[in-house]
Amino acid sequence: MASGGRVEYDEFGLFHENAEEFGLPYDGPPTVRREFVAMDDGRKLSALVWGTGDPELVLLHGGGQNAHTWDTVAMALSRPLIAVDLPGHGHSDGGRIGSMDTDTNAADVATVIRALAPNARGVIGMSLGGITTLALTAHAPELVKAAILVDVTPGVNREKSKVIGEFLNGPETFPDFDELLARTVEYNPTRTESALRRGILHNAEQQADGSWVWRHQRHRLAQGAANVDPKAPMFGQYWDVVSSMKAPLCLARGMRVQSVVDDEDEAELLRRNPTARVEHFEEAGHSLQGDTPIELARLIDDFIP
Repeated sequence: MASGGRVEYDEFGLFHENAEEFGLPYDGPPTVRREFVAMDDGRKLSALVWGTGDPELVLLHGGGQNAHTWDTVAMALSRPLIAVDLPGHGHSDGGRIGSMDTDTNAADVATVIRALAPNARGVIGMSLGGITTLALTAHAPELVKAAILVDVTPGVNREKSKVIGEFLNGPETFPDFDELLARTVEYNPTRTESALRRGILHNAEQQADGSWVWRHQRHRLAQGAANVDPKAPMFGQYWDVVSSMKAPLCLARGMRVQSVVDDEDEAELLRRNPTARVEHFEEAGHSLQGDTPIELARLIDDFIP
């Protein structure tokens, strides 16, 4: 690839790469489309709708990611589902209060679920998406019939997510694709370069001058919301949601060093919700959907049949 040259991108033209990398059968592109749902203030949130049946699952990505992070998991599941672009991410408009305010984001996600997946059997949320799942449980418990938290608990803090914060708070723009790829490879040692290249194409935009910008950096904190600091997540209030949850709860925890969940977090989750299920993924870091998507899909199928 010529440094600085135009890069062709078809968001629905890369699924064969996912299948090849993880040994999935492939006889042509899966049935998936992009939908937009209007919020009450004129903003729109976007989601990928997989399959043609009534969606059974809702997938929520992590901070700085987008709905395509779930592509391999969705292909392995082969079930009707939706993968949502959280506010300020992917193809969605910005949030009511920046991109990290999980309470208002959960209200937006609830609108999307009611429009596209009102009968979903469960919500799977990774990292920021997991905390959003807990906020959604408090906001609209009828929409969360079961929940899987992917490598996150309310115990996440600035120190535990330090490396992720460094990556997300890096340069706002990159002069060419190669520089963006090099930084991404540096911060994602468990992923193949081909997978990271695919992820960048889904998660960044090339500008007219050939430079690149992350999609999630297009939306800055709303004016007047300076008290919401994306560099210092504080989600401890959601422990009370874990304690009071009626829906089945599962924690899928990555066991490599990139994980942001520690033994103390796991113990606290089980103390507050003794019936919760915990599964360890020995070969995964923080992004289980990228490191061990087939194994994660198996857990989802087992926990939310």
